[in-house]
Amino acid sequence: MDEVIEAVNNLSISGGGAAAAGGGAEGHKKNRIQVSNTKKPLFFYVNLAKRYMQLHNEVELSALGMAIATVVTVAEILKNNGLAVEKKIMTSTVDVKDETRSRPIQKAKIEILLGKTEKFDELMAAAAEEREAAEAEEQS
Repeated sequence: MDEVIEAVNNLSISGGGAAAAGGGAEGHKKNRIQVSNTKKPLFFYVNLAKRYMQLHNEVELSALGMAIATVVTVAEILKNNGLAVEKKIMTSTVDVKDETRSRPIQKAKIEILLGKTEKFDELMAAAAEEREAAEAEEQS
């Protein structure tokens, strides 16, 4: 868990880059997180979403197929902890090319736009203080 938090804290977000997968004509959005249910642990996405909300005041969580459950869970964790409010939920289907089949297959897609709550900065500051106090206690 500490490695995930450290990775998120050391993450640098740069503009530009290739178009996001499934982004189509929209291109790459700076505040979009495309969630996979196999690549990273759940709390990696929770912490990354917090970081994006600090930088951009809102975050868009996006997923295809089986990863939809992960996106919904991340959004619910943020909402239940008082950090985020949902602004918009969009669902659609997209054609995905499959190497094993000659024709594309359709996959479900979800995009959840979350915004910061009024207490977001206060809650994040309190969590940071708790972490610092715990680290100081470990060192003594």
